[in-house]
Amino acid sequence: MTWADLEVAAPEVATEGRRLFHRDGRGQGLLATVRGDDAPRVHPISIEIVDGRLYAFILRSAKRRDLEKDGRFALHSHQEPSAPSEFLVRGRAELVDDPSVRSAVAATWSFDVGDTYELFEFSVESALLGERGPDEWPPRYTSWRQAS
Repeated sequence: MTWADLEVAAPEVATEGRRLFHRDGRGQGLLATVRGDDAPRVHPISIEIVDGRLYAFILRSAKRRDLEKDGRFALHSHQEPSAPSEFLVRGRAELVDDPSVRSAVAATWSFDVGDTYELFEFSVESALLGERGPDEWPPRYTSWRQAS
């Protein structure tokens, strides 16, 4: 499913998730990837939602190899003590090789992606929103999962 599908299925979760991914005006998150029999990796990345789809440009790196080999991922919003709410999506990442899509997404990016980055689209199979105030515990969780 796309980000737009999440917006239709769980609009409050999607709206708050977008806000948490863009706290400082740029899309950011912590990407967890799977690397075969080894432990998962966690990487900070830049993300954007363009035309209802979640994208990231990924350098030639271990995280890119992980995504190409096994597209499963988890993407978590950065968490700040002054704003302790959190958001997580899980799904599968796929390499995008359509030059027109790449060009349209690159036009929204905050830095030049050149030829060293590959574009990945991230599907949304589940989402989890955790909300709490600064002195509130435990958090209130709202979850959504793609219908099977």
